[in-house]
Amino acid sequence: MAEGGFFARLGNLWGGFISLFVGNLEKENPEAVYEAAINARKKQYAELKKAVSGIIVLRNKLSSELDEKKKAAADIDAQIATAVEADEDDVALVLLQRKDTLTARVAEIEAELDRARDEAETAKSSIITFQAEIEKLEREKVQMLAKKENAQARIQIQESLDGLSMQADIKALDNVRDHIDRLHAEADVNQEIGDVSLDKKLAKIKAASGTASARSQLESLKKARDADRSKAAEGVKKSI
Repeated sequence: MAEGGFFARLGNLWGGFISLFVGNLEKENPEAVYEAAINARKKQYAELKKAVSGIIVLRNKLSSELDEKKKAAADIDAQIATAVEADEDDVALVLLQRKDTLTARVAEIEAELDRARDEAETAKSSIITFQAEIEKLEREKVQMLAKKENAQARIQIQESLDGLSMQADIKALDNVRDHIDRLHAEADVNQEIGDVSLDKKLAKIKAASGTASARSQLESLKKARDADRSKAAEGVKKSI
């Protein structure tokens, strides 16, 4: 699979997102627009993973075929040596032709395998980048919706100030400031929660605990082994 053909559609990743902004949809319900864009990214991400799996399957098949061809070539080398030793020239000629064919195929497979490996590594990097873009868009949604609410609250308060006294104006401004601060705090909390995975932390702690337990068992086994060796050495000394 050519790298250009495989990644051709990556140039249009944002096409679906832009097409959503039709009419007043983005003004009426920006949250729905963000959700639609995020869901579209997730669908494309799943499709990309399937395509990458195809490259990996091809890489693995080529690797297996290369091993088989190299083994077959080694077997033919042994057969050629036997035929030459027995003066079976006709057989030796046929085997040499087969070896030439195998050698050429091995070279082709090696070249194809190098390309497949490069494409697999590039594709895996693209998957990681794509996943990061999805997470970035999700964080952006939280931040932009918070800004929208802040702006709406401020506009509403400003409009309500027209017929109010100065004292009422000050109280309204205090309320909107408090509202904006709380919304920003909520946005910060959402971002921090999105950036830190509890499951990943728990997995690391579990892995570290398993390693510590295994190391403790290993130390116990070594101590038991050293004790057995000491006893054996003492037994040898006494027998002497």
